[in-house]
Amino acid sequence: MNGVSKDLVEAVRVRLARAGVEPSAAQVAVALRAEKSVYGDAEILAVARALCADLIGAGPLEPLLAAPDVTDVLVNGPREVWIDDGRGLRRTTVTFPDDGAVRRLAQRLAASAGRRLDDASPHVDARLAGGVRLHAVLPPIASEGTCVSLRLPPRRTFTLPDLVAAGTVPPEAVAVLSAVVEARLAFLVTGGTGTGKTTLLSALLSLSDQGERLLLVEDSAELRPLHPHVVRLETRPANLEGAGGVGLRDLVRQALRMRPDRLVVGEVRGAEVVDLLAALNTGHEGGCGTLHANTAADVPPRLEALACAAGLSREAVHSQLAAALDVVVHLSRRRSDGRRLVSEVCLLSRSASGFVEAESALTFDPDGRARRGPGYTALLARTSLSPER
Repeated sequence: MNGVSKDLVEAVRVRLARAGVEPSAAQVAVALRAEKSVYGDAEILAVARALCADLIGAGPLEPLLAAPDVTDVLVNGPREVWIDDGRGLRRTTVTFPDDGAVRRLAQRLAASAGRRLDDASPHVDARLAGGVRLHAVLPPIASEGTCVSLRLPPRRTFTLPDLVAAGTVPPEAVAVLSAVVEARLAFLVTGGTGTGKTTLLSALLSLSDQGERLLLVEDSAELRPLHPHVVRLETRPANLEGAGGVGLRDLVRQALRMRPDRLVVGEVRGAEVVDLLAALNTGHEGGCGTLHANTAADVPPRLEALACAAGLSREAVHSQLAAALDVVVHLSRRRSDGRRLVSEVCLLSRSASGFVEAESALTFDPDGRARRGPGYTALLARTSLSPER
């Protein structure tokens, strides 16, 4: 821990507890000076930073969380700490003294979010200050040691040109994606975990007309569109007594009463899909969101499963889908280097069987070259794109 002894950390911890003060940076510095008055001002500040990381921060994970490109920090017990910085998972040299240190960190982070993490409640899913998403699991459920997963919110909003420069959006996809937003088509950005769905959706929302009112409904505020009129609604977990929770479905219903020009669901993953489809079928054009799916073709059955679990019949789901959603933009990750990229743009259309299917309009090779699919002509008809594109 940057040369700070365990005995000194414990001594400062005890001193702060006896004083009954919050472990702020200033209070840690005061307690540290009282313990080791021979330190100079520069040393006091340096050691206070290290102690604050252990007492009120993320301990040895602090430098990883501060790195500009890191999106995920994953702790698999005391000896394995991994990060994802946009180039795939990579193991770091960071370690913890023992599993007790990982457990204390997880419990402190959970407590800062007002959540409980102990033997009676051995797992937690919470949002920390600053938008960091925490998930932690204690032994013996995590048999190899306490596991902590931290998902960081975007540090900045990427524009479409930024994503082109990064290789995520092929140049040939720019006109298509811009036309989808301009035509106010309802669309979903899909892909697996960590493929950049939220980043791309933020970039596309930034293309919305400046006179539109965007209503964002999310579990945690991750979407950051560059737009002058954005209203955010966030879910709230239930308290320890199981009361006071506000879910995505509740917020979708509230958002519809707030005069949205675009209703945006950060991640469609439950019963809120029913209210979203109903909204998109009743004049709320341009709605969008993200959805976990392995391929674009998996999107209709994935939505069917979610909506049927919420009480709709299969026929009703597909009738809603046919009228509500227009386009799927699918993201994937290259196995060679972990880079995220748009791999396909599909139309959702009703097949001869009466059920909705994803019809490929454009597919993109790993090097960004586009190939037109059977849905390309229909995509042109729904947007302002010219056939020459």
